[in-house]
Amino acid sequence: MHEVTRRVWRAISCLWRPSTYLRWVYLLLGAALVLAFILVGSALGAVVSDLGLPKVATSTIWVLMGLVPPIVLGLLPAVREVEGIAVESLLAVRFEERPLGPARTWPQRRRTTVWFCLHLLAGGVVGILSTIVFGLGAIWLAAPFRSPGARDVVPGWSYDVHGDWTDLWMPAAAIGGLVGLFLLSAAVGALLAYLAPRVLGPTAAERIELLEKQTATLAERNRLARELHDSVGHALSLVTIQAAAARRVLASDPEFAETALAAMETSARAALADLDHVLGLLRDDRRPGSRTTPQTTLGGLDRLVDATRAGGITIEVERSGALDQLPAAVSREAYRIVQEGLTNAIRHAGRPAGELTVHLSICLDASGLRLVVTNPVSGTSDHSGGGRGLAGIRERVAVLRGSVDAGPVTRPDDPGWQLAVRLPVSVTKG
Repeated sequence: MHEVTRRVWRAISCLWRPSTYLRWVYLLLGAALVLAFILVGSALGAVVSDLGLPKVATSTIWVLMGLVPPIVLGLLPAVREVEGIAVESLLAVRFEERPLGPARTWPQRRRTTVWFCLHLLAGGVVGILSTIVFGLGAIWLAAPFRSPGARDVVPGWSYDVHGDWTDLWMPAAAIGGLVGLFLLSAAVGALLAYLAPRVLGPTAAERIELLEKQTATLAERNRLARELHDSVGHALSLVTIQAAAARRVLASDPEFAETALAAMETSARAALADLDHVLGLLRDDRRPGSRTTPQTTLGGLDRLVDATRAGGITIEVERSGALDQLPAAVSREAYRIVQEGLTNAIRHAGRPAGELTVHLSICLDASGLRLVVTNPVSGTSDHSGGGRGLAGIRERVAVLRGSVDAGPVTRPDDPGWQLAVRLPVSVTKG
């Protein structure tokens, strides 16, 4: 008994929800369309009746006039978009594809036609009931206050109004009919809200395509985040160490300080350009990457090394193999890995710029591409910080199916840290 009472109260409580009346408005829109079809059909039916056609032909034309207009209108591409807006606004449905665009394929048009006909059918039923309830309700609410003997309170039913408390059942029935109308509208609206994503929304193939686009967008944004981290992080590391070096020798060696300040300016401008470019891509309404500029490859390694050396850091570079024959994707990722390796060496070596020597080895042979960055460390160094540098390197290497080995290396009287990356690669022969 308690469960039944709870269910009844839960059903009645929907009368206080704005969604109930929004659903009723949505159904009335369908009723208005049905009325428009009826008016046009009646005018055309009068013309057909005057033609004196056989009954079979007349009946066929009437059936066609009732079925063809909703189907033809439902096949129009814009109907899906309009229905989508109405469903989202009045039925509080959220589609995976937002906003719901016009029907571009025949499966979409067929599904839109089915939904449009459902809207007309449900709206027509609720519209007829609304007309009856509101029409009779106004008369029945006033029945107890009318003069005795009135007989027009119920069309087609002879009932004498008494004009006293014995007629109170009529206002009660009017209020009950109004409550029942809105409860029915809430139930039908809830059913349509349940069906909308399944009928009007994207098909299974379209959902897969949408997920693929979203996945590609997220992957591209993740790549852009890594690019921004690597380029700006490297530039800021250089600016930090160059500023420290310039401050120390500002009085004793103004020429070196001026060189360091110029290198800081160059690094900051490059970082600002990268930041502006990436932010422009992220703000673009189109798919990220639609207007990307050429990315730096190992061909720009000399500029990276020169910019790092400008901060007073000694870099020993060892290269072997035809690096210019690397596939573009591998060359781009290798450049970013080297850049991040140098950034980590600068950040975590725990030594001033003039005392820091980094060894960089890039070797391409039959086993693949091997990148090794080795730097000395002091007791205050920390390569296990909470940054994203090493994690970003592992993500890049995982995409290329390579391996990463990072950790301390033991050398007599000179402890160090080494980052070793191996990338399997097929050399392009030109």
